[in-house]
Amino acid sequence: MAACVVVGNGGTLGLAQSFRASKVLLPGLASVARFRSGPARQQSNGPSEPGAFQPPSKPVFADQRRAPGEERRFLSPEFIPPRGRTDPLKFQVERRDMLERRKVLHIPEFYVGSILRVTTADPYAQGKTSQFLGICIQRSGSGLGATFTLRNTIERQGVEICFDLYNPRIREIQVVKLEKRLDDSLLYLRDALPEYSTFDINMKPVTPELDKEVPVNKLKVKMKPKPWSKRWERPNFNIKGIRFDLCLTEEQMEKAQKWSQPWLEFDMMREYDTSKIKAALWDEIETSKKS
Repeated sequence: MAACVVVGNGGTLGLAQSFRASKVLLPGLASVARFRSGPARQQSNGPSEPGAFQPPSKPVFADQRRAPGEERRFLSPEFIPPRGRTDPLKFQVERRDMLERRKVLHIPEFYVGSILRVTTADPYAQGKTSQFLGICIQRSGSGLGATFTLRNTIERQGVEICFDLYNPRIREIQVVKLEKRLDDSLLYLRDALPEYSTFDINMKPVTPELDKEVPVNKLKVKMKPKPWSKRWERPNFNIKGIRFDLCLTEEQMEKAQKWSQPWLEFDMMREYDTSKIKAALWDEIETSKKS
């Protein structure tokens, strides 16, 4: 029995030594076996072949300056009641009608200096509609009485049309070019050269960039010889878009400065703070959209 145990132990030791020797050689053979037994690399002849190399998708860089989906907020000026009015019920009823009208007609954002195309219902025109394209030279009025005036030069004749913003005959208001000017009123284009108020009626619309501020056109116009409809050189108009150096002498400019009122700059009662009014109007507009 003891002899069997010794023989068994000797056989066991021999197997262990042979296993250690083979363990040194097996890693190289195993790697060769893995290399040969692995799947063969397919050669692609085109991008449509299955298994072809596909480049990774391009990274997307998000603009962090504005929140995603956030657009420029614009409150139309006719929503702000005139200063000194003490009857809020009247303006509240008008705003309700204005918001209901805006659900039927899309009234876009536009300013004095923007180029618009307005389509109105006309029972005497061909197709029962008529269009007019021009530059907005004035916005006036408040509430349902808000108006805007367009001007264009057609066949060397200046044509102006004043539209009621909430007129039910208006079918569409299209902003052809959204921009601002240096002045809040461009009525002086009546006395300027015709080229500054001449626009092609078939002008194609320019797509605005909603994530940027509205561009300001710093164009300064040249005026016709005097007389003008108003004395635009006087400081009370505060005109910035006219080249006075080309149409007036230094003596005439000095004479116009006599009408200046520098003390009005320090009159704090002339300022109309509408920040609280705008905040309340935005809440009213959001409530109307949800209803």
